[in-house]
Amino acid sequence: MSKTVPTYEQDTERCKKFLEEFVRTDGGASQDEDTSYKTQLLDVANRKSTSVTIHLDDVQEYDHDLADAIAGNTKRYLEMFSAAIDQIGVQPTDEVADMSPLDVFVSHRRLLMETSQSAQGREENRMEQHRTRYPPSLLRRYSVLFQPPSQDKRMSIRQVEACHIGKLVQLEGIVIRSTPVKPQITVATYACERCNSEIYQTITSPTFMPMTVCNSDICVTNKWNGRLQMMCRGSRFQKFQELKIQEMAKDVPTGHVPRTMTVHAYGDVTRCASPGDQIIISGIFLPKPHQGFKAIRAGLLSDTYLEAQSIEQVKKTHTNTSLDEDTREELMDISREISDHSTYDRLAASIAPAIHGLVDVKKALLLLLVGGTDRHMADGMKIRGCVNVCLVGDPGVAKSQLLKEVTVLAPRGVYTTGRGSSGVGLTAAVTKDQYTGELMLEGGALVLADMGVCCIDEFDKMDESDRTSIHEVMEQQTVSIAKAGITTSLNARASILAAANPLYGRYNPNKTTQQNVNLPTALLSRFDLLFLLLDRPDMDNDTRLAHHICYVHTHNDYPPTAESTPFDKEVLRNYITMAKERVPTIPRDLTDTIVGAYLAKRKEMTENPNIQYTGARTLLAILRLATALCKLRIHETADAKVTRDDVEEAIRLMEVSQASIEESKGGVRDLEDPTDEIYRIINGLQAGGNGQVEVKLARTQATYSGFTPEQFDDCINHYEDLGVWFVNEAKTKIVFVEA
Repeated sequence: MSKTVPTYEQDTERCKKFLEEFVRTDGGASQDEDTSYKTQLLDVANRKSTSVTIHLDDVQEYDHDLADAIAGNTKRYLEMFSAAIDQIGVQPTDEVADMSPLDVFVSHRRLLMETSQSAQGREENRMEQHRTRYPPSLLRRYSVLFQPPSQDKRMSIRQVEACHIGKLVQLEGIVIRSTPVKPQITVATYACERCNSEIYQTITSPTFMPMTVCNSDICVTNKWNGRLQMMCRGSRFQKFQELKIQEMAKDVPTGHVPRTMTVHAYGDVTRCASPGDQIIISGIFLPKPHQGFKAIRAGLLSDTYLEAQSIEQVKKTHTNTSLDEDTREELMDISREISDHSTYDRLAASIAPAIHGLVDVKKALLLLLVGGTDRHMADGMKIRGCVNVCLVGDPGVAKSQLLKEVTVLAPRGVYTTGRGSSGVGLTAAVTKDQYTGELMLEGGALVLADMGVCCIDEFDKMDESDRTSIHEVMEQQTVSIAKAGITTSLNARASILAAANPLYGRYNPNKTTQQNVNLPTALLSRFDLLFLLLDRPDMDNDTRLAHHICYVHTHNDYPPTAESTPFDKEVLRNYITMAKERVPTIPRDLTDTIVGAYLAKRKEMTENPNIQYTGARTLLAILRLATALCKLRIHETADAKVTRDDVEEAIRLMEVSQASIEESKGGVRDLEDPTDEIYRIINGLQAGGNGQVEVKLARTQATYSGFTPEQFDDCINHYEDLGVWFVNEAKTKIVFVEA
């Protein structure tokens, strides 16, 4: 026997019973605190909420057939649930303090109708009742939204076909464009100049023709042809925003172009996503007929769009991410249980653990993800806190893989290449709005990466005219536009991670860095750290690298390490989010240390013309790196202050990045044996003295030269065992035996 199809009234009654009878059980699919939908209806009546969200998990638990019917014909059941809510008619329990102009308008008309009915009989007042009748959508102060079942599989834009028209679908994509939120009329109210009747026009299409002639019974009977005037105060408007999403790169087949889809958002679903956000969106897939001459040209074809029901961001920025108390306590325990230095090393090792070595480069990338603190001066000047890093090296040293890994870890990461990017694609383009015809700006890669990281691969292959657009972003953190009569500045508060290859394919040690990279000094000085990654033959290092690669390909995982286990990506992302919330300060007692390090680097640049340029930006880079290191100590609940160790580690990273360039030139120093190099530093400090050197001074000089504290301690112990010197009991002085 064929299954009986329920009527409209029967379906509306089923929706009404569900809203009245369903009570959410503990451990259900939904995690909301409400136990029934009456709580949502009461919040709507009390003007605490403007939407009623129906979870299809709850509907399946109550009536499986009804849930299937909703998923297959969602647009029809939106009206049914709205009618069921109107029939329930929950009355407010709290006094409504702020009434909108439409509320005042409707209450005044209802009072007028009641007064007229009491003064005259019902038969005589029939015309008045007809004149004061309201369409249901005018009186509704809510919108009905459907939440898809939790077990529904997410689809890509390419998988949505004609068979999904009218159904509830769930997609994953990246927002590439969003329009400003504008009011869209849903019910137009007119007043007749002749008979004073009120006429209501319900609008369900994108365009409509306003009424001009009154069609009330009074005007029709008397043949008055009264003219209508629209009353904006008595009309109903709703928020409207159009988004355009693009399918994820992982869903694009080889050789194909990513597809896009238009999304219409109404009411509470607006302002839920910005360009550059990766979102999961559920909505109703609907056709959009062409209007006017486009309909003649299109023939039987029709555009499609998605009417959004819910939007969820996959990777939220640190300002939008709210970590629960359990997660925060777990991260605090991680920071307390192990020392600061081991936490720093383990966090850095968690970045691309499948890539062998590059320890200091990974530490620099960790500080780039955490970032410093923006400084706003009293006169309005702003000093950026974002850290910029450039990786230059031979082919095959995993530069692009590191960029991809940072894009995944960053809450908002944009990856682009130099050859495939233009100046307009990086900054902003002028487009025309299809509804109003107005000129508007569409953000490029740097604008989309606002409050995130923009990774630019093949940086050296960009055209010089396109590369100049990055100068302002790297220092002022803005993009200035003066196009087509639009003069404005867009925020581009993003960290820049660039990767470049040498001009001659491989690095030529006989040429300077500027000649090898072919980048101007004005641009290189804007990078806080510049690492040179060379592929040099070395038996021991090549053996470890080969074993590492073979293990990764054999076990499909990175090899275990004896020191520590890398953190999971989600834990690392949450740790970075919590670290970015901190605002450290720099104490005054560190001023002499920072100034001394800066003057030493300036003096070194004067003595050696071939060394990398050192200027005021170098000093700011030290402060940014030290602030980022202080942020990693999230267990310090008091006012965070930068310590001397933070400054020394920041200087060490700059020395290591500079040493990589010096080594390529045939070096001012050879770092093959750090113990001997540290011995020369300590021996130079005691020359001409009494044979004693302060440990604190020696450690600081070794750190400034790019050596780690572990290497310094190994040198002290090594030469103490040889009897060259000994350290006093207070561990404050090194005394040479010869003295």
